[in-house]
Amino acid sequence: MGIAVNGVDIDDSAIEAEIGHHQGADNPLREAVHEVVLRQVLLQEARRLGVEGDSDDDRIEALFVREVTVPKADDAACLRFYQSQPERYRSGDLVEARHILFQVTPAAPLELLRQTAELILAELQARPERFDELARQYSNCPSGAVGGSLGQLARGQCVPEFDELLFRLRQGELAGRLLETRFGLHIVQAQRRIDGKLIPFETVRAQIADELQRQSWQRALHQYMHILVGKAGIEGVDLEGASSPLVQ
Repeated sequence: MGIAVNGVDIDDSAIEAEIGHHQGADNPLREAVHEVVLRQVLLQEARRLGVEGDSDDDRIEALFVREVTVPKADDAACLRFYQSQPERYRSGDLVEARHILFQVTPAAPLELLRQTAELILAELQARPERFDELARQYSNCPSGAVGGSLGQLARGQCVPEFDELLFRLRQGELAGRLLETRFGLHIVQAQRRIDGKLIPFETVRAQIADELQRQSWQRALHQYMHILVGKAGIEGVDLEGASSPLVQ
């Protein structure tokens, strides 16, 4: 059985044309099928409502503008968001850090690497004075040559997961677990902290309002897509509207 949306057949050529946009996905074919089907659902809805546009993308965009609306975030909501995440609205925070990197490579099995890194972490928890020595011996980062020192780091200078862990550590604290990033496994220590200042609410109010508005719109869009998919007669494929890049 082929794929159809409300009785309209989906041509294989449309899926073949789409699949090139999803080569990075776990299952490019499935993603391409979902995308093509969702677009068909949306274009049929645009046609039903008389939504015009110069291209399919324009018609879908115009449909979203017409059908997906959310109220603006008020000051009270913005203030609650600001107060709930004070670490996001600080300026000038610096951490002097050092790390030991166990780089994952095709020649270094992850399990063996993890076992080694866990042993080194346990040794440092027992004898922290060995950090410099063990960084020079084991780290695959150039910083290993200087005992793992990364110098002073501001927020945003490292990959997000490294940032998130580093700026939670107290001065002198060694992270109690290995950190996994795209570079490998890290042992991380915050040697010294220089605290910055909290940015005034008035300075970031508009930025927060935009973010809350965007989040609300995304939720509303997901709900709208689910409703359309639920009402459509889709044959030949199981579809979850929220998983599509169309609603990212």
